[in-house]
This record gives sequence, structure tokens and C-alpha cells, in this order.
Amino acid sequence: MSFLQRLGFGQNTGKKSKTERKNYVPLTQYGHEFGFLMNSDFTDDIAIAAMARHAYMQNPIAHRAVRMIAEAAASVQLQLFIDDEELIDHPLLNLIAHPNMNMSGHEFLEQCYSQLLIDGNCYLQQSGLDEIVPDALYSLRPDRMRLVVDDSGWPICYEYKIGSKKLKFNQLVDGIKPILHQTFYNPNDDHYGQSPFKAARLAIEIHNAASKWNKSLLNNSARPSGAVVYKGQDGQGNLTDEQFDRLKYELEQTYQGHANAGRPMILEGGLDWSAMGFSPKDMDFIDAKHVAAREIALALGIPPMLLGIPGDNRFSNYQEANRNFLRQTILPLVTRFIGNLSSWLSPAWDERLEIKLDLDKIEALSSEREALWRRIGSASFLTVDEKRLAVGYPALAGGESLDEIADADDVEGVKDE
Repeated sequence: MSFLQRLGFGQNTGKKSKTERKNYVPLTQYGHEFGFLMNSDFTDDIAIAAMARHAYMQNPIAHRAVRMIAEAAASVQLQLFIDDEELIDHPLLNLIAHPNMNMSGHEFLEQCYSQLLIDGNCYLQQSGLDEIVPDALYSLRPDRMRLVVDDSGWPICYEYKIGSKKLKFNQLVDGIKPILHQTFYNPNDDHYGQSPFKAARLAIEIHNAASKWNKSLLNNSARPSGAVVYKGQDGQGNLTDEQFDRLKYELEQTYQGHANAGRPMILEGGLDWSAMGFSPKDMDFIDAKHVAAREIALALGIPPMLLGIPGDNRFSNYQEANRNFLRQTILPLVTRFIGNLSSWLSPAWDERLEIKLDLDKIEALSSEREALWRRIGSASFLTVDEKRLAVGYPALAGGESLDEIADADDVEGVKDE
């Protein structure tokens, strides 16, 4: 039996429950995938809660990885455009900055990204007094949400359950739908997304098991302490049941645990102590724990160096690792999220609004932006407007350079006088 099995991991949880109401799309059975966590069947809500608790709330690598991604993504500055013209003041920008009276914009986005990473699903609710223009946004817990479909399999409403109360959101309405459902791609489900934790479930299992194994070792002086040998008379003999139970009780109460580490043992006649220890091969679980931590970081898209995981120095420095983290994980996530958000909310103002990332405000990418400006600025075959468009700025109005616009404004000022 392996040390994973000794800790209760990898045990059979029985058959999966298939009791689902008609036309309800069941949540992805994370609980059954995480069957090593409990020895009982899971309902959908318990399955999702178990996945979040054991993967996010109890595993330090998973917890820190989710927080790093969510905090970095929520910190990205956003810009609003309409036909390539930036809008400095707009109700949509105010709505994102102040989504509701209980949350700031940064806290709201951080919660959304965390739910998307942990569950693979994120549900946003919009509400407004006139039912046309939204004035508040809320992030709903994925474990309380159910999707209801019609006979053709298309979503018709969402059902949000709190205790015994149920709230339905009809999606077959004119204008903005009340719920925006954002997901990660799931090859086995048409509606619900797949969490990165599902792909990393075995690595999380190994990492948690290794931590418990290590704690058990510390409770026993970091080694199997040894064996008490009873030799008896002439080197042979057995303890009676009463003697065995008494000896076992005294060892557990007097010598086991970190508080009793190093205490000398007093043995009666006929008892002898034989010390034991782990070989280097037996201690390989420490390396296995580091490998599992790297796999968790890989599933979530974070360079292991940023999480302090030893044994992986792929990047020459933290700056390069941080740029890789932003380019390959944060920017694609934010671009995808805010793209769906702007498509969902922009019809409220009957405008072709588009939310974009303000890359100039990302300090870690400043060197890349500086190199881009240098290359574009030295391109003599481009006009000023073409250069501005190449770096993400709109074309100038009224001239080919800032000097020409300033001169034109001076001339107009003289004419007015």
C-alpha cells in the first residue's frame, strides 16, 4: 500500500448519482473527479464546494496561483472606444468602476476572475431600474446556479438557488439578457465550462498527500522511530495482550509527538530498542511534491519561479518570468473576459462600444512598448497617422503633426481676435 492510500486517497467512492430533473443541465461532476476527498457520493453542490475547498482553500500553491492571476487581471487598466475614438467619460466606464454599492470595480473583477479559474464558470447579473440601461452588476456564485434548456438544448433561463428559495432569470428577453455566462472551454459539455483544477486534480492530490505525509513524519520525529523488541527469557517469548496494550499506550502517551521529541526511553527487562530510519529513496516524496507543485502552476499558466517553487529555473530573471506571465496568461484572460462584457452591455447605449486593455499602463511591459515606439518612430516610410495607428492611438484631426495642429489653432486664435 502506497503512502497515498494510507492517507485515504485514491479510494473508490461508489457509483455516480444520475438523479437530475428534466431539462436541467447538470454541473460538471467535479466531486466525482475528486473522489479521493471523501468516501461518499456527491451531489452537484457538494461536489463544487469540495473542489473549491480542497483545491483553493487548502492547497497553498493553488491558492496563491489563483490570487496572483485574479489580482493581476483585475489591475489591468481598461479603455473604452467607439469607432476607434477613446471615450474618457461614459456610463459604461462608471459601471465597471462602481458595479454595485458593496464592491469596488477592482474587487468585483477579482471575484469574477477567481470564480472563472476555480469553477470554470462565471455568472454576471445586470440590473437596472428602467430594465434598459443597467446600473448595477453582480457576480453570482456558480455552485448555486443551474441552466435550464429547451427541447432543442438552447438556454432559456438560469435558476439561482439560495437555501429553499429559487430565483429565475429569463434569457428570452429583448435587449440585454439578465445573465452573462462566461466559461472556459469544456470538450465534454455544451454549456458549462471546465476549471483548470480539473486538469491539475492529480497533482493537487499528490501535493496535499505529500504535505500530510510530511506532517505525519514530523509528528514521529521525521522518521519511523524504531521498533521495541521483546526478547524475554533466553531471547525468546511473546508479550501477553495486557502487556502489549500497556506498552503501546505508554509509547503513545509518553514518547510520540513533537512535544516528546528527544525524550530518553526507559525500558523494562526483556525490552530492547532497535532504531530505524528512511533511506534517501524513501524520501523521494519531497521531489514528487515539487513536481506536483510545478504541474499545478503549469495548469494555471504561472511560471513556477513566481510561486517560489524550487528546481525550475527556466527564466533568467524574474522580469522575464513576469513578462511571460502577463503575455501568456493575464492578457489573453482579460481580453477574452472584457470582450464578452462589452458585447453584452454595449447594446444598452445603442453604440458600438469596445473595451480594450491599456497596455501603456502595464509597467512590466514598458520596455516592450518603448522598443515598439522606437521602431515605429524611426520608420520614415510611414505617415504620422499611420504611426499613431500602429501603436494604438487614433489619427490626428486637422494636420499631419502636432506642430501643424498647434499652428492651426494659433491662426484661428488670431482670426478670432
